[in-house]
Formats: sequence, structure tokens, C-alpha cells
Amino acid sequence: MATKKTSAFKTWFLTGLLVLVPLGITLWVLNLIIGTMDQSMALLPLSWQPENLFGRRIPGLGAILTLLFILLVGVATHNFIGQRLVRWWEMLLGRIPVVGPIYTSVKQVSDTLLSSSGNAFRKALLVQYPREGSWTIAFLTGRPGGDVQNHLQGEYVSVYVPTTPNPTSGFFLMMPKADTIELDMTVDAALKYIVSMGVVAPTDLPRKSEADERATEEVEAVAVTAAVAAAAITSAAAGDAEAVTAADPTDTH
Repeated sequence: MATKKTSAFKTWFLTGLLVLVPLGITLWVLNLIIGTMDQSMALLPLSWQPENLFGRRIPGLGAILTLLFILLVGVATHNFIGQRLVRWWEMLLGRIPVVGPIYTSVKQVSDTLLSSSGNAFRKALLVQYPREGSWTIAFLTGRPGGDVQNHLQGEYVSVYVPTTPNPTSGFFLMMPKADTIELDMTVDAALKYIVSMGVVAPTDLPRKSEADERATEEVEAVAVTAAVAAAAITSAAAGDAEAVTAADPTDTH
């Protein structure tokens, strides 16, 4: 009898965890995002801040204003005059030492990942990695370009192989297209499969839907953009340091 009670207690406890843990993590992530966006209120003049206008802090107001600001920037830059101003601003930033290379690298990555006309992270593939006979899920990021394609014989594709359970780190590979298998599943389903380390395996693989992919690709791309941007910042800083050293003829060390 005691054993049955103990088993029932464990079952109830695990069931409660299965319900509360995802909810708790979701609320924690939302609180982190909203709290970070609320910090934008510090950019306002002191007389405009909610503490002085309303006599109390209003949680979430900074997040709402941040989203409205992003929307207004998108509307303003969507017309001809706004696009001219953006190009002028980018040219100005590109001429600033250290800032220029960092901004240009991040801009190229974000344009590739977030552009509605791009094909980055639109398809989930099955590839053999890290050795023949061992298969893993990868994402199609494009095709090799520049001088790289001059040294590759045949049709190659660029793929990103994420790590588990953190898909923001991984490996960039160029492999023959014939060695890849396009999966009949959405990017969202593939990411869940990777993050869960294969535990959450979809029984009925959903058909690829353009609407589903467009609804999830921006969120997925932001995580990858952050990881690539960090690498771009490190690379750009190192490149500027080498340029300064090479330009100084008095440096004898």
C-alpha cells in the first residue's frame, strides 16, 4: 500500500512539473524580453518618464513604445525619401573606423537572414555529419559564392549544422547538393527536434507551409544573427587592430 502511494505521489509530482516548468520558463522569457525593452524608457527626458508624469512606474510601457518605434521606422524607411536617408546613414557609418566594419558585417547578415526575398533557413535538410553513415539535421543557407565557387566542381550548397540543445552555435559546411536530402518538415519542427535532442520527434511530419515558415523564420533568424554578429564584431575589431599596426611606420615592435 505504501509503495502504491509513493508511486502515485511521484506521478502527481512529475505531472505537475510537466505543466508548470514550460509555463514558468515561458513567463521568465517574456519577463526578460519585456524588462529589457522597458529599459528604453531611460532614453526619454526625465520630465517625460512615467514616474514623473503619472507618479508611478508602468510595466510594459517601454516595450509598447519600442515596438511602436520599430514600426514607425519601418513605415518611414519604406518610401523613396526614407530609403535615401537610410543609404546616406549607412554611408556615414561605413566611414567611421571600427564602427563601419562591424555595422556592415551585421547588416549583411541581417539582410540575408531577415529579408523576405532570401532563402536562408527556409529548408531543413538531412546530411551526413560528422562522418559517412551518421545523419543529422541541417538548414539550407544558400550557395557558395566568391572565389570559393571557382574551386568547387559540381553543384554545391551551403548548410548550417546546429548543435544540441543550443542551435545558435554550430558548423558551416559546403557540400554537394546530391549529398543532401530535403526534409518534408517545417523549420520550426526541425528546431524542436534538435533542441529536444531527438526526444520530441514528430510522428506525422508536417508539410512545408510558406505561411508557417514566414511566421517563424524571423524569430529563428534573430538567434542566429546574434551569434554571427558576435563573431563579426570580434573579426572586425581584430582587422582594425591589424590595419592600425600596419599603418604605423614607427612601430618597431
